[in-house]
Amino acid sequence: MCFHVKQTASPKAMSQRFDAEIASGLLFAPQEHINGFSFPLLPVITQQEPSLIQPLSWGLIPSWAKNDEIKKMTLNAKIETLHEKPAFKEVVAQRCLVIANGFYEWQWLDHKGKNKLKYEIGLENEALFAFAGLYAHWVEPNTGAIKSTCTILTTAANELMANIHNSKKRMPVILHPKDEQRWLNQAPIADVAFPYQVSLVAKEITENYRLF
Repeated sequence: MCFHVKQTASPKAMSQRFDAEIASGLLFAPQEHINGFSFPLLPVITQQEPSLIQPLSWGLIPSWAKNDEIKKMTLNAKIETLHEKPAFKEVVAQRCLVIANGFYEWQWLDHKGKNKLKYEIGLENEALFAFAGLYAHWVEPNTGAIKSTCTILTTAANELMANIHNSKKRMPVILHPKDEQRWLNQAPIADVAFPYQVSLVAKEITENYRLF
């Protein structure tokens, strides 16, 4: 899965890397640790506006939702079941790039997960990359406000991630730079499913700890 990411590059660096304008640099201050369960605004490029980096809320809310409670369950979307899940099957063609330069995962050191070891994973030199994502627009019933939201796709873990994320053996889909525009332009979903992968590096960043 992927519920914790980092984005410590400057807005200027994001703009240069993705050849896109920033909607508002103030929204994208560098952040060392972004917790998905706070449903934050992430820097995203949508297929509708491929030359703009804009803020979308993490946690996809489909257009038919009566309230936003579903966002707790839609931070991630399993690539294998996109066409089956009601929250995602109507937006599989609404592609986006979710920008980051790292993510975090915890390795279980016991079978119950009470002892865990935290890792930071990303590309060499903390380079910027894009998660493959989907997005949706939702109208808040009480106010009529339009809220744009997104989700990050996950796939089966490669060897590195299977060792780290040893409880679920999942990993986010990180796109090769050459495939970013292909993803936005409706490349077949199977093209970025396992065993598709990029070369990742991981480092232990905390002492192991115990959850009570």
